[in-house]
Amino acid sequence: MRTDEFWQLIDEARAGGGGEPDAVAARAVALLAERDPEEIVGYAHHQRRVLAASYRVDLWGAAYLINGGASDDGFEYFRGWLITQGRAVFARAVGDPDALAELPQVRAAALSGEEFECEQMLAVPWDAYRKATASDLPAERDPVPVPDLNDFWDFDDEEEARRRLPRLAALFVEPPVE
Repeated sequence: MRTDEFWQLIDEARAGGGGEPDAVAARAVALLAERDPEEIVGYAHHQRRVLAASYRVDLWGAAYLINGGASDDGFEYFRGWLITQGRAVFARAVGDPDALAELPQVRAAALSGEEFECEQMLAVPWDAYRKATASDLPAERDPVPVPDLNDFWDFDDEEEARRRLPRLAALFVEPPVE
């Protein structure tokens, strides 16, 4: 599966899922399960590549600010949610995590405390493969390398957050008043 096909499937799932992350994930499973099993394997490989590309310290910091914390699993689920937002939002967030401050739902979360996670999105290829074949998705033959995160910073350090992610820090370090 090519990059454009991966994101096209996500767009189709978004259109049929009403924009709610869990509904997008469920729709992606249904759409993917209709495809050839090799395409599902290709989707799984591409999803791993997308997740590896987004495994970045400043994006983790953004998830931490937005969600009020982000464990290893929480960061995975945040990136699952980010996939449900589509290619343009995903690419922009990976390139400039502070740009997430421009999303209306993120701005609203500064007041509401809403958290953004979608664990179900991470399971899409496994669920689709099981639905299509009644068997488990084969193990990845050539795993995608995950970058080393040597540049961690203290996500609780408000000054560092303001320096690295100024727009998000303006929303979440000192949330706006209603």
